[in-house]
Amino acid sequence: MDAPRTPKSAKSEQTRALILETAMRLFQERGYDKTTMRAIAAEAGVSVGNAYYYFEGKEFLIQGFYDRMTHEHALDARARLAGQSDFAQRLRIALESWVDCAAPYHEFAAQFFRTAADPDSALSPFSNESHPARATAVELFREVLDGSDLGPKVDPELDELLPDLLWLHLMVVVLYWVFDRTEDTERTRAFVRRCSPLVARIVTLSRYRVFRPLVRDAVGLVRDFVLPTIGRSSVAAPDRSKP
Repeated sequence: MDAPRTPKSAKSEQTRALILETAMRLFQERGYDKTTMRAIAAEAGVSVGNAYYYFEGKEFLIQGFYDRMTHEHALDARARLAGQSDFAQRLRIALESWVDCAAPYHEFAAQFFRTAADPDSALSPFSNESHPARATAVELFREVLDGSDLGPKVDPELDELLPDLLWLHLMVVVLYWVFDRTEDTERTRAFVRRCSPLVARIVTLSRYRVFRPLVRDAVGLVRDFVLPTIGRSSVAAPDRSKP
């Protein structure tokens, strides 16, 4: 059982949440570039030093935003997934849930993306620092899979990696969404509607024997070249030259 939070820790969490919520509001009202940490602190009613205590700089608010968005997305998606068993439909619901949760922040998403896209940045969704939020999202996609009607239809080797692959698919959707300038990001929503059944068909085909060599080659590529780059993993690709 978790230990009860002390009044001090609860107040600290409230202050941090207040600073983050204030920053999100000011980013919407003034834009990311025109919003300073001093302005955020003033609007939140805290000292500048206190603001920097919780967030090392304005760019670190992006990490706070990412953490909160991932948590909100997981809660919203789980509520929508109740009673649904079709995998394609469950995947579509999870992706549409993200688009809906992120909608209020679309106007300054490109400014966020500019910082988060830096491969050397701790704020990248692929960094070690982003692991908690990333793990929450991957776990959601595990639930999308496990709660579906796929069951034995998925190749066992692919099943192990599929939640990570679905999270990477979400990153593709996010990138498309960032640059989508249609009303209510309708092109992104149409992309999700079109690609979800396609992904489901590809996953289902993996169970057929004729496709298993291809699946194993794909799984090997992901394990050797993709997963080691996520979170700056120290896991090296296996040495294929050894017997």
